[in-house]
Amino acid sequence: MPRFRLDIEYDGGPYAGWQRQAGQHSVQAAIEQALEKFCGEAVTLRGAGRTDAGVHATGQVAHIDLMKDWRPDTVRDAVNAHLQQAGERVAVLAASVVTEDFDARFSARARHYVYRIANRRAPPALDKGKVWWVPKRLDAEAMDAAAKQLLGRHDFTTFRSAQCQANSPLRTLDRLDVMRSGDTIEVFASARSFLHNQVRSMVGSLKKVGEGAWTSADLKAALDARDRAACGQVAPPDGLFLVSVNY
Repeated sequence: MPRFRLDIEYDGGPYAGWQRQAGQHSVQAAIEQALEKFCGEAVTLRGAGRTDAGVHATGQVAHIDLMKDWRPDTVRDAVNAHLQQAGERVAVLAASVVTEDFDARFSARARHYVYRIANRRAPPALDKGKVWWVPKRLDAEAMDAAAKQLLGRHDFTTFRSAQCQANSPLRTLDRLDVMRSGDTIEVFASARSFLHNQVRSMVGSLKKVGEGAWTSADLKAALDARDRAACGQVAPPDGLFLVSVNY
């Protein structure tokens, strides 16, 4: 039974998240339905990151076991044809055959996200649903300096959703950079794994630094509090993208 790796992009706006959920349409379900129409098999797709409702991806990775030894380009093209026919906002960028020990979730060594903020007085028109609109001018340099307080291995309880199902709040954050380009601020975050809502929670707290409500020391104190109540606003899902996964 050959195993295929799928590299996927999607607009998370219309979906209840990556993971299949009863009574709601998810990215996982959309692809599984397209796969079943293509090969006639009821299959289970396993993804690298369980993105929330409204979160996007340009580099999600998933794997699937199929009965037949299909050509990878046939899998890609056939699944995309059914996705397009169904009006889904999902695309398989590439398909490849991998070894049976490859697991899109558990084999991952790093996950990389970017969060985009439209920092201007005018609301976004073309990027609506793909950015967090913050009309007040933010100090991106102050945000970047404060972000370094969160690097390394910490108890991230403050930046963890109350619904998070991870066994431990301990995570190692390898990268958290804030960069401005014109009216766009991007926050780059990398780690082997993240807690539920961790990136959006960190971005919302960094916004408080950017608007002058918090200092770098305040962000560190929030981390050290290990208390969800110490977190700033949780940034909306609109601006968050899973951009790549390393194996």
